[in-house]
Amino acid sequence: MKLLSDAGEYALRATVWLGQHPGEMLKVRQIAEGTRAAPGYLIKVLQALAKVGILSAQRGSLGGFVLQRDAESLPVLDVINAVDPIERILSCPLGIESHGTHLCPMHRRIDEAMSQIERSFASVTIAQLINEPSRSRPLCPALCAEPTVSATRKGD
Repeated sequence: MKLLSDAGEYALRATVWLGQHPGEMLKVRQIAEGTRAAPGYLIKVLQALAKVGILSAQRGSLGGFVLQRDAESLPVLDVINAVDPIERILSCPLGIESHGTHLCPMHRRIDEAMSQIERSFASVTIAQLINEPSRSRPLCPALCAEPTVSATRKGD
C-alpha cells in the first residue's frame, strides 16, 4: 500500500530540496535533478505549491521556484494537502445504505489510522525533516555531490 501519491511524494521532496536552498530561485530542471523527479510531472506539482503560497514562482530566464513559506513553520501536512490531500472516510465506501454516515468497525479503524497520520504530518515541519539527526539525510546524495554543469549553468 502506498500512503502518498506520486504528487504528494514529489511535493515533499521538492519542498525539502528548496528548504535546503533557502532564498535560491531554482529552475525546474535543477529541482528535478536534485529530487530525482520527472520534470514534466514535477512542474505541475510546483505550480500547485505556488498556487497556495508555499512556493513563489517567477517566469523568465532568471525565474524559477523558491520556498515562500518559512521551513520552520511549514507543516508537512500543508505540503501534502496542497497537491493531494489524505482521503478520509466520511461514509460507507461500499455504498451500503444502512451504514449511512455510521462507519462499520473496519472502516472506522481505517479512518482513525488516517486521522493519526494527519496529526503526525501536522506536527512535523519541513525544517524538522531537514535538520533531524539521522544516518541518512533527505536527498543527501544529491546535496553532497559536486554541482553538475546543468545545475550551475546560468539561463537554464
